[in-house]
Formats: sequence, C-alpha cells, structure tokens
Amino acid sequence: MTEEQNILERFRLDDRVALVTGGANGIGRGFAHALGEAGAKVAIVDIDVEGSETVAHELTAKGIEAMTLDIDVTRPELMDQMVDRIVDHWGSLTIGVNNAGIAEWHDAETMAVDAWRRIMDLNLDGVFRCAQAEARVMLEAGYGKIINTASMSAHIVNHHQHQAAYNTSKAGVLHMTRSLAAEWAPRGVCVNSISPTYTRTKLVDNFIKEPIGADKYPTWMERTPMGRMAEVGDLVGAVVYLAAEASDMMTGADIVIDGGYLAW
Repeated sequence: MTEEQNILERFRLDDRVALVTGGANGIGRGFAHALGEAGAKVAIVDIDVEGSETVAHELTAKGIEAMTLDIDVTRPELMDQMVDRIVDHWGSLTIGVNNAGIAEWHDAETMAVDAWRRIMDLNLDGVFRCAQAEARVMLEAGYGKIINTASMSAHIVNHHQHQAAYNTSKAGVLHMTRSLAAEWAPRGVCVNSISPTYTRTKLVDNFIKEPIGADKYPTWMERTPMGRMAEVGDLVGAVVYLAAEASDMMTGADIVIDGGYLAW
C-alpha cells in the first residue's frame, strides 16, 4: 500500500475469492451480497440448500460469480473438501467469513450436556475448523483474510437471558481470533471478528412476534442508546473492510456494532 493509492480502490475485492458459512440467510446472506458487490467471487456454504441457491441466484443476477456448497461445518472431515472445491473451481481462496452459528436459551442448572455441546460444536469448534482449513491455503499463498462472527454477547451477559453456552461460545471466538491472529500474522494471514448487536433478520422478526420475544424487545431497546436493532446493512461495511486491502494492518481485532449497547 502507498499513500498514492485511491482509498476506494483499497476497499475493492476484485479477483478475490470469498466463502461465507451460514450464507443462506440473515447476516450471512448480507455478507455474501456485500462481498460480491465489492468485487469478490462468493461461495455460499450452508446446510440450507434451497436458501443457498436462492442467494446464489440473487448474486448472479447482479453479475457476481457465485457457487454453493452443502457443507455442515460441524463435520471435521468435510472442511478440507469445502476449501478444495472452491480452490478447484476458482483457483484460490483469499477471504473466509466464518458466520454459521446458533443461539439457544437454557437454564444453566438444568441444561443438558448434549445441548451445551451442540452450541459449542457449531459456534466455536465450527469456526476453528473453518479457519484451520482456510488458513491451510492462505498460509501457503502468504496472504488471506479470515473474519469470524462473534457477538456483543462475547463482551457482556445479556440482561435476563439464560444463554451461558451461547455467551461462552462467542467469548471463545474472540480469544481464538486473537490467538490465531498472533500465530498467523508473520505469514500474511489476518484474523479478525465482528460482534453484532440484536440484528433484524426474518428469524429475529419472527421471534419478537412471539410472547417471549415481545417481552424481551422493550429491554433490548431500552439498553441500546440508539434505540433500535441493527439492520443487516449496518454490519456489511465492516466485513468488506476486514476483507479488503484497506485493513491489511489490522489483525486480532474485534469490531463491535451494537448501537452503543456496550457503552452503558
């Protein structure tokens, strides 16, 4: 990078190849669109095959090269296959967005071990498996961007929400991100994370229409200085920045997008 380079050019992702796990819906869908609009080719990785195909068609309609992979990130034996199929198709992998995850509420004293393990397996172990497989290619190339979806719940305990496993998994993503960043920085791979607040998606919209969600929603808003949920569009600028040359000096960092929630 030189001072003479145009700043907007440093945000372009032309000729770069990205994968987005959990890309069939919600935040992941928004990330896929943003990366593609910035110039990247995009692989949508999700077990929701119909949703992935829909997103791929949306991207193609915009002139964005896209492919879909029906890959379950809780299956370690599929991780190398995931990356290899992308590299075989497009010749490289430069951006990995590890976004797949689940949120569940459980009372800690009665939570089943299987429920705890299910959340950890996807939210924490799955992110590590993906990062490990992505890095195999990126480290050999000497360059790459890995972006993990954490949560503001990695920083705080959400008021009156019994989600010890979810909070723990996302806090783990934060420290794993820092650890991988420190290990891989000398070899050209940046690892960062994004921590969103409550974000409006179809899933969340449906939740707040239910009695339990309707009960929680006023508290969410009262504790958010901006007084609203995030839209997916509020998050996508961060993923483009972290994927682009503009962030080449940034690694081990977490971008919190929370409407000021953590300020109080």
